[in-house]
Amino acid sequence: MLKRLFDVISSLAVLLLLFPLFAVVSVLIVLDSKGGVFYKQTRVGKNHKPFNLFKFRTMRPNSDKVQITVGHRDPRVTRVGYFLRKYKLDEIPQLINIIKGEMSVVGPRPEVPKYVNQYTDEQKRVLNVKPGLTDYASLQFVDESEILAQSEDPEKAYTREILPQKLKLALKYIDERNFWVDIKLIFQTLGRIIR
Repeated sequence: MLKRLFDVISSLAVLLLLFPLFAVVSVLIVLDSKGGVFYKQTRVGKNHKPFNLFKFRTMRPNSDKVQITVGHRDPRVTRVGYFLRKYKLDEIPQLINIIKGEMSVVGPRPEVPKYVNQYTDEQKRVLNVKPGLTDYASLQFVDESEILAQSEDPEKAYTREILPQKLKLALKYIDERNFWVDIKLIFQTLGRIIR
């Protein structure tokens, strides 16, 4: 209950604080390329429940037909999109998911169904909690797009190398989680973004 209260209050406060930035980013996205301001993608949440994850749109329309993002060499990403991804500003709309109760500020990052379908029984434990904006894996793989951009086969690199490590860190969070761990992760995430 305390976690939910913190999620709602902090998300509303950040949305109000960042509303001017929100408005400017929205205008820049529309001016930069055709398409809407937001991108919605189906992710798997707590108890295997699917939900639409919100992000600022960073790609040209219909780019999601291609399997995986390949970082800075990805021609699908718009000019504004590169900037938004670099500073993680594309993630801000997920505060809406938090207010709706689909996500938490801190928790395992939600995955798309095709990857969740590959989870082992142990890895499926990440679906026992609400997914979040940040966790240990978010901090370790803050440069995930750049890592994938250097790979010959980004899809294979993600499923065989990155995803197992992310899930291991997600399980570590689940086993250690408490209010103070959440606060620590929030400040570490803010520090990483600022740096």
